[in-house]
Amino acid sequence: MSSLSARIGPSILNADLSQLHEESQKLLDNGADYLHLDVMDGTFVPNLTFGHPVVKCLRNKIKDAFFETHMMVQNPEQWIEPMADAGVQQYTFHIEPVVDTVPDVCRKVREAGMKVGLAIKPGTGVDAVEKYIANADMVLVMTVEPGFGGQKFMGDMMSKVQWLREHYPTLDIEVDGGVGLGTIDQCAKAGANMIVAGTAIIRADDQATVIRDLRSSVQSAIGQ
Repeated sequence: MSSLSARIGPSILNADLSQLHEESQKLLDNGADYLHLDVMDGTFVPNLTFGHPVVKCLRNKIKDAFFETHMMVQNPEQWIEPMADAGVQQYTFHIEPVVDTVPDVCRKVREAGMKVGLAIKPGTGVDAVEKYIANADMVLVMTVEPGFGGQKFMGDMMSKVQWLREHYPTLDIEVDGGVGLGTIDQCAKAGANMIVAGTAIIRADDQATVIRDLRSSVQSAIGQ
């Protein structure tokens, strides 16, 4: 697994969104490898956050950082072009609402110049995403129900991560939900190399130390 890299992507959902640029820049200055932007439509999940106009404004302020949008939306195809125009580099969408057209959505994401991430909710088995891995750059295993921050980490989701790592040793595998210093070792040992953490980083007194410790756990597990 030496070709994998440990990457920490703070979720800005629990940040002060009225200070989005400042909060995001602070995370990057403190060592974040990328920004994880949670987009919710109020339909696929019962919450609303922000859309491509906000992402585009953030990109105008932060020129170089890697942006991943986590599209918790009912119709991911609708937002591909707007997010590409907003400067997003990876478009991670849930397969559940588009299970019959995942390859088409993946193709359109690539045609728009973005990397492809496939996300699965806790109730979705890993077998549902396996058939599409050839179309993807990354798989996101949710460790909470999507839609709200601050939920408790679901440790039983690690069996999905472990299965994916065993069968796809060079695949980027991301975990998102309730991940912090108390749960990172479970994620790292199971095989996750891309770590989304919201509350654990955003509300830390020392963000840089938390990011460094999260990365160190993953690096130890993947042999970096």
